Order: sequence, then structure tokens, then C-alpha cells
Amino acid sequence: MSELNLKEKLPGDFRVTIIYNQPVLPEEHEDYYSELEILETVEVIEENLIKSGLVSEKIPLEIDLAPFIQRLNSNPPHVVLNLFEGFGDFTETEIYLAGLLEWKKIPYTGSSPGPLFIGRDKLLCKQVLSFHGIPTPKFFQVESLPVAKHDLAWPRMVKPASTDASIGIDQGSVVTNQKELEARVQYVLEKYGSPVLVEEFLDGREFTVALAGYPEAKAMSPSEIHFHIRDKGLWPIISYDAKWKPDSVEFDGTPFEYPAKMDPALNAEVQQLALRAFHAVGLRDYGRIDLRTNKEGKPFVIEVNPNSDLHIEAGLAISLDSLGETYPGFLRKLVLGAWNRGKSRH
Repeated sequence: MSELNLKEKLPGDFRVTIIYNQPVLPEEHEDYYSELEILETVEVIEENLIKSGLVSEKIPLEIDLAPFIQRLNSNPPHVVLNLFEGFGDFTETEIYLAGLLEWKKIPYTGSSPGPLFIGRDKLLCKQVLSFHGIPTPKFFQVESLPVAKHDLAWPRMVKPASTDASIGIDQGSVVTNQKELEARVQYVLEKYGSPVLVEEFLDGREFTVALAGYPEAKAMSPSEIHFHIRDKGLWPIISYDAKWKPDSVEFDGTPFEYPAKMDPALNAEVQQLALRAFHAVGLRDYGRIDLRTNKEGKPFVIEVNPNSDLHIEAGLAISLDSLGETYPGFLRKLVLGAWNRGKSRH
């Protein structure tokens, strides 16, 4: 792929079409908060696209895609800035939209359907990481009860295999014996369905590494999550409450620090692992890799997020300074990268 020409002359009517999911969940739904944030993200991105010299429009998607498809046919966008994360209880639609844009040959930002699929399937993602020799906590999957005994160390972490945004993660997700494991797996099976991921719980430090760039992604300086909730007798994890509910004890007790204070050798290893995971799963344009260390300080990849939060206050935007980049500048490069990619296909 060619390098970006940031001063490239664009068509006079060039516009960026921001596509996102119109929130549909009721306020009493447990995942209401994770879905709602997208509205603020869209507003912030609109403002900063203007600062970058680009004109935008926005299209909130609804379950009935017929009007949207008609619009694609009658007035196709120059570039789609894809913020679509799937609908409420039908989040697989995140993958389908990227497939639709591929089919219509409309340039769009972010990862293609394959990496989005792998990123949503925690079991498949861990298998891909393991195949590439990237360290990830030992694991097994459960499709039904009873749970067979395994030689994984205790404690263990129990997760729904096909959710993101920490949905299905709470203080009950960490189990210390077979009885607790059986009970938690039963809960996850009943609430989120099969399969269930069970992995060794690493009680060390947790880092996140954002990556971005076109044509080649670069790893940004790591951030670290600090688990002050240990002092309250809580497991050091990023639960749904810790991520989405500012008035919760877990949110308040899990601040992040950027840049992380860490040994240069560990810093380099964490960034290198993040880059390897990014390429192994096939991410494109941007993403986020989460890592934890074991008691010996060795880092392991625990999550690969191909559609990470692009809000100006999220980790990726905050980390941009380590690449010498601004938020409006990042958005412009993101859009022009997709535009460039689209031109190369014709």
C-alpha cells in the first residue's frame, strides 16, 4: 500500500459518512450504558472531522436496513467511518455491516469482517494467538454441564465466549474451586448461551496497548489499569460496572494511568506482543490489545479488540501523543487511509 498524501486533492463534494448503531436497549437493560456511549462518540468525531478539514454526515442504523441500502445505491458514500458495533441483543450485525460495505465496494475504516469475527469469538481468538505462539492464559471451553475437571491452576476466569465491552463480567466471574466454577458456568450458559470460556486468572498487572496507522500500524505507549478495588476485597478485574458505571465502586477503584510506569524491557515486550496480536488476528487501521502479567511478571494477551472505542477520552485517543499525533490528525489519516485503500481496489 502507498503512503498517505495528506494534501491530496479530494472530490469537491467529498464527505465522510459516519455509520453507527442507533441505541435500542431500554434503560433497565443491563447493557444500556455500553450501547449509549456511541452517541457522544459520534458527536465528538463530527466536531474533530471539521477541525481536520473534512465534511461529514451521520447515519444511525436501525434493524430494518432497507432504507440504508437504498441510500447506498442511490448516493454511495465516498468513505464510511464505521462506528457500528451491532444492535443491542444482536451484536453479530457488527460483522454483517462490514460484509455489506465490502459487497458494495464502499471504502470504510477499521477491520474487515474476518478479524471482526475472530475478535468477537474469544475462543477462536485465543486459538489464533496460540497458533502464532503468542502467550495467552491457558483455557478450555464448556458447552454444557457438568464441567469436566482440568489441570488449569486456580483461580479461574469464566467469560461468555461471544460478548464484548465486558458484558457478562462481574465479581462472580473469578472462581476458586470446582463448585464455584459449576455455578458460574451454569449462570453464563443460561444468560449468554454456549460456549463458555474458562481460563487461568492472572493476578498481575494489566496493560492496554492502542495501535493505529496506515499502511502499517504502530503500537502506542501502554496504559496501566490500577486495581485499588483490591483494598475492598474485590477481584482485580475490569467488570462491566468498572467499565461503564461511573457511580460504582469498581469504576472508581480501577483508574488507568497513561503512560504506564514500567521497566523499559517490559514496555518493549508488551508493545511487541500487542503488534504481534494485531497482525495475527488481521486487524486494520486501529485496535486495542489488553495484556496481563503473571506472578513472575511475564505478559500474556487476554483480549484483542478490533473495534476499540474512538471517543476522544478513550485510551486510543489519549495515547496518540506517543505517535506524535493529534486526534483530528488521526481521524483525517483514518479516513484518507480508507479512501486510498478503496482507490487501490479499482
